[in-house]
Amino acid sequence: MEYFVQQLINGLTLGSIYGLIAIGYTMVFGIIGMVNFAHGDVFMLSTFIALIILMILLPIISTSMAAVIFALVVVLILGMVLTGLWNWAIERIAYRPLRGSFRLAPLISAIGMSIFLSNFVQVVQGPTNKSLNALIDGGFCLATDVAAKSCLFHTKSSFGVTIAYKQLLIMVITALLLAAFWYLVQRTPLGRAQRACEQDSKMARLLGIDVDRTISVTFVMGAALAAVAGVMYLIQYGIVGFSDGFVPGVKAFTAAVLGGIGSLPGAVLGGLIIGLIESLWSAYFTIDYKDVAAFSILAVTLIFLPSGILGRPEVEKV
Repeated sequence: MEYFVQQLINGLTLGSIYGLIAIGYTMVFGIIGMVNFAHGDVFMLSTFIALIILMILLPIISTSMAAVIFALVVVLILGMVLTGLWNWAIERIAYRPLRGSFRLAPLISAIGMSIFLSNFVQVVQGPTNKSLNALIDGGFCLATDVAAKSCLFHTKSSFGVTIAYKQLLIMVITALLLAAFWYLVQRTPLGRAQRACEQDSKMARLLGIDVDRTISVTFVMGAALAAVAGVMYLIQYGIVGFSDGFVPGVKAFTAAVLGGIGSLPGAVLGGLIIGLIESLWSAYFTIDYKDVAAFSILAVTLIFLPSGILGRPEVEKV
């Protein structure tokens, strides 16, 4: 039982990262109906931005927990700003000129931008993976051997259940950001403009909404969330590479579709489901097929629930 609970915790942590990336997919698709396939590589780029900033800060600060927390806050802020600027430039250069073109043109441009970002990071940072020493150690021990004295609960099992501080941090940040962005979309003028552009961009323009600015801000917001996911990924795993954008990006897109693309809670819910499936499959079956299991669940869901778990059926405008 303890092993199962531990895998649940690991799955929720991984799913939280997928959920943060998936929100970027669902926001862009919801407002302009385009899948930004470069979003996974924007996430990868954010991990390198976070790594570079940390490598600059860590030698000049103390090793105390307060200093590490300060460094992480700085990394989060700078990472969100710099990654947002990257995505703003991508939208202006690669997507906006093709917005009125045929539907495949932005898709091809997105794939090309994904390849460009991956190769750009490979050339600048090199083909080898980059590692970082653990910044946050320790955690809450919920169950372990009775010989231990530092746990909240004791069992006679040889397995332990531990919630690492970094895992707790990832899950809390995901929940807070989901609440903040849901409030922003539902209760602010920017959110109303985004929803108006989602429903009918031509009518929104006639009503005085700056559609181009709204779309650009949406791209920046999605990139900022990807940057947070990049920092959390770096904290959790401590290693990044130029090819780390493809697989997490595809899984995050799968999560967005599974939860209902266009729904912010659905994106996080889909991410959590994908993370749990991957973690539990790796624990009880061969790890080689964990990706197949996740995508199989997606296929089954789309067969019986095409709009996703929390998505709304698409209504054709006439």
